[in-house]
Amino acid sequence: MEHPKDVGDRTTLAILLSLREAGYVVSLPFGENMRYDLVIDDGARLARVQCKSGRLRHGAVILKTSSSYAHHASAIQPRRHYKGQIDYFGVYCIDTGGVYLVPIDDVAPTCQAFLRVAPPRNSQHRGIRDAARYEIARVDLAVRARAKQAPRATSGAR
Repeated sequence: MEHPKDVGDRTTLAILLSLREAGYVVSLPFGENMRYDLVIDDGARLARVQCKSGRLRHGAVILKTSSSYAHHASAIQPRRHYKGQIDYFGVYCIDTGGVYLVPIDDVAPTCQAFLRVAPPRNSQHRGIRDAARYEIARVDLAVRARAKQAPRATSGAR
């Protein structure tokens, strides 16, 4: 199982690459504990982006739209939404290879949102958030592990 930090780093890289290819200038904030991971510049304005790893479940990419602080001993709020602190969620789903740019105003201030990649089985269309509407790129950053091999010794080495 991969360390969550490695998953997050791969997600950020996929989103960063996709935003650059889409024509945005991308800046990285200095320091930790910011509510956003990237700043994008489209030539007219700056916008804050929070990067999220999406999970494919039952035909939809699920993204967490709030941070959990329940693991902190002195947590006043167990969950904090990003409303007013970011402009977009940048989402990368390794299962679909899709990178999505979702405006914060398009998701409710709950704990998760769904981007539908397959039609619902009940044929419902109302209230469905179609992933294609938000997709900005497809990226293949799947990790393919290779067995580690000892470096070969050169003929003149002792």
